[in-house]
Amino acid sequence: MTEQVNPAPRLDNQDPGLFGQTPSQTVGPFFHYSLPWKGGADLVGQSDMGARPELFPEDHDVLNLSPPRGAIRGETIILEGVVCDADGKPVPDAMIEIWQANAAGRYASPDDDRTDIPLDEGFIGFGRAATSEEGFYRFRTVLPGAVPGPGDSLQAPHIAVGVFARGVLKRLATRVYFAGQDANATDPILALVPAERRHTLIAREAPDKDGGVWRFDIVLQGEGETVFFDI
Repeated sequence: MTEQVNPAPRLDNQDPGLFGQTPSQTVGPFFHYSLPWKGGADLVGQSDMGARPELFPEDHDVLNLSPPRGAIRGETIILEGVVCDADGKPVPDAMIEIWQANAAGRYASPDDDRTDIPLDEGFIGFGRAATSEEGFYRFRTVLPGAVPGPGDSLQAPHIAVGVFARGVLKRLATRVYFAGQDANATDPILALVPAERRHTLIAREAPDKDGGVWRFDIVLQGEGETVFFDI
């Protein structure tokens, strides 16, 4: 007589045996459809920079632009570049976010309570842009001022950058510094980066365009990879 063996019980989706930390999921590419908005890349004006209207059905493109902004001090600049993968090919479905202080070096944040430094009405210091089919992004903003750093140090003018793209499981964080700033030599964060790689964090004025256009390409992997920071 053959002994019968009861099969092991099957786990359902409420069984503790299935619980545990879940892995990050592969993202996108869905950024262009729902996250960038018209004007999201224009931090000082009322253009529609930021989103890609050609990817929206006409009846979905109903969001209004931002209301008129107050006076914003400082030098208006364009920050632009291309996002490339490890093979040097443009990434057409990436999304770039920026966060920065105003021209006086103050953030539009409750955490920055330095009342001796003025804020600018209508300048929040945050922007979001989708990349084009050629991997190109563009922001209009102001050249930021220097901000406090660790201890009593002073950080050089910079813009914090977040990168989202296909195959990127977690947001990549980097910084944009500006060529020619004397404070770059003593910036405490830039000093943490090996000297031979600091150039990947430096934007340079585009020689073939009118003044105020800064070029910053982002390389996700491979030769010339942009320095990304742990956050």
